[in-house]
Amino acid sequence: MCRNIRTLYNYDPPVSEEEVHAAALQFVRKISGFNRPSKANEAAFSAAVEDIARVSVRLLDSLATAAPPKNRADEVTRARARSAQRFGT
Repeated sequence: MCRNIRTLYNYDPPVSEEEVHAAALQFVRKISGFNRPSKANEAAFSAAVEDIARVSVRLLDSLATAAPPKNRADEVTRARARSAQRFGT
């Protein structure tokens, strides 16, 4: 799994369209091996990003949980603490 793709489900405030698009872009980059596609592959690359973003939104909208939403600020603080502990920064 690509390290830059983050969990997008069950956050308060909810995930934005830009976050879903960024995750879709990272996914397509990872599986295609292209950071930027050539002109010949640009249309297919862009279509794949849009398709994956659309399916991701549909998935996120259809999921259900009894767990309370996670607070984004708290999650960022926890991630930074884990990083500092892991890398000593």
